[in-house]
Amino acid sequence: MQLVGWHPELLNELTRRGYQVAIFDNRDAGQSTHFAHAGTPDIGQLLARDASAAAYTLAELADDAAGVLDLLGWPTAHVMGVSMGGMVAQTMALRHPERLRSLTTIMATTGAEGVGQPTDTALGTLLSPPALTRDEHIENAVRSYAIIASTDFPHDYDHIRTRAGQSWDRGHDPEGTIRQVAAILASGDRTALLGELRLPTLVVHGTTDPLVDVSGGRATAAAIRGAELLEVEGMGHDLPREVWPRFLDRLDDVVARGENPLRATAA
Repeated sequence: MQLVGWHPELLNELTRRGYQVAIFDNRDAGQSTHFAHAGTPDIGQLLARDASAAAYTLAELADDAAGVLDLLGWPTAHVMGVSMGGMVAQTMALRHPERLRSLTTIMATTGAEGVGQPTDTALGTLLSPPALTRDEHIENAVRSYAIIASTDFPHDYDHIRTRAGQSWDRGHDPEGTIRQVAAILASGDRTALLGELRLPTLVVHGTTDPLVDVSGGRATAAAIRGAELLEVEGMGHDLPREVWPRFLDRLDDVVARGENPLRATAA
């Protein structure tokens, strides 16, 4: 996903609640640095979880995120990530613990092979042939969303079409997506290391997520000492508008604990 994946109204609600928000394109997405020179892993390498196929791992992506904080002049931040971004956020907490006031990981997993696995149908949305035109890309996004989105909440297809069009215009790179998938697979199991974290943590996951099974969120919450788990019934691999109030209230709480060392210690 590119930074336009963040719903603008959700960003507005965050700023309304008093947050200063920074979003960015990870490497190989949108207007960030692309690694075409590294080549593209083939499907067989991905299915075999061949680490040698990866041009980089989540570690480099986490270091990139820390670099964004450096550029902004922010010594610390409350770090939140969705899907691969949640895995990047976890890795950032492991590699740069002094930079995080709190951690929020949404629809992500620990890297353990036994949890957070996609259904075959959902995996197909990542590995399907790329679109050749802007209109085809938008329709592919709609079809993919219908597969991975929530079962119990309305689907915001207008936003999906707008986001897909923006992504195409800003720098659509399906080979970059494959390299990002390879980075996830090459990064291994973080479970033991996550157990060493000592910071306020919120884990959010939907019970019907077909792309990152809810077991991934449960495993993340179990691995991190004191982590809170917000498990949303009927939510898939998306963050529906109807869930925002509940999610943001819990985010406010974990941020408050990150701002108050006494509350953080008590957790």
